[in-house]
Amino acid sequence: QIKYTKKMQKAWFYEENGPKEVLKLGDIPIPTPQGNQVLVQVFAAALNPIDFKMRQRPIVPADFPVVPGCDMAGVVVAKGVGVTKLAIGDEVYGNIQNFNEGIIKRLGTLAEFIVVEENLVALKPKNLSFDEAASLPVAVQTAIEGFKTAGFQQRQKVFVVGGAGGVGTLVVQLAKHLFGASEVVATTSTSKVEFVKSLGADKVVDYTKTKYIDIEQKFDLVYDTIGDSKNSFVVAKDDAPIIDITWPPSNPRALYSGLRVSGEILDKLGLYLESRKLEAVIDPTGPFHFYDVVAAFGYLETGRAKGKVVISPFPSQHLSSVWSQT
Repeated sequence: QIKYTKKMQKAWFYEENGPKEVLKLGDIPIPTPQGNQVLVQVFAAALNPIDFKMRQRPIVPADFPVVPGCDMAGVVVAKGVGVTKLAIGDEVYGNIQNFNEGIIKRLGTLAEFIVVEENLVALKPKNLSFDEAASLPVAVQTAIEGFKTAGFQQRQKVFVVGGAGGVGTLVVQLAKHLFGASEVVATTSTSKVEFVKSLGADKVVDYTKTKYIDIEQKFDLVYDTIGDSKNSFVVAKDDAPIIDITWPPSNPRALYSGLRVSGEILDKLGLYLESRKLEAVIDPTGPFHFYDVVAAFGYLETGRAKGKVVISPFPSQHLSSVWSQT
């Protein structure tokens, strides 16, 4: 049984839908892990578009107050009786929201402590910082699912729309190093062309200078990470799949690819992360401190982020221990 020496924690939450200004910082109880859950002290979190879209309007029913956030990395500090693989002290990372089950947790990752099911998280690769690990789960699992939905085959050619974004940076790398694409072409803005090349893109299209209809080459897969499939479809071969990760896709021909949440996927990626074949990409503007969450959302909502917007450090990190075993 766990006895907490600290009963309350700091968290960001909102009690109504709206702009970033509805976010409040306050005290909420530290939850107790049940069954197959672990209690994780959060060391870093990453923001995703779904976090502000759900805050802006009621996409799914939610009981207020809601603590936003899906991605995190931290340390297991307590566990339920049904936990079999993880131990107290383990460094873990993952996406705590299992949207597949239609369940939206009220306690997201913008809190000092969160509970999450054991099967949704994985051990953090030792060579990754907490910031790097927190930036990966939603984006990398979304990126992988798109290739699976498309039935992508080795040696095929892929066109990535939005190669510098949170998902796009990983799509480019995965296409090259995991799925064996013979050619990767990606779009981005002028200032990010060299950056996207450094991720492994064979060619980079500056969308401020070149339109889709001006691209003569046709591709085996168009992977659209920004929801522009109504326009980007023109670079696909006649029967080629077009993946759109936004809902609903702007092109009725496009295949919507969502997110399958699984700690097992993160476990399998460990080798690629440890060998640096797959790199976490954190926007250089950050990381944003826990107390600067509103500013971080403001930046994310501009759509100009390069990689992931990360929140770190968290207030409780300076404490040597806020729990005890009895």
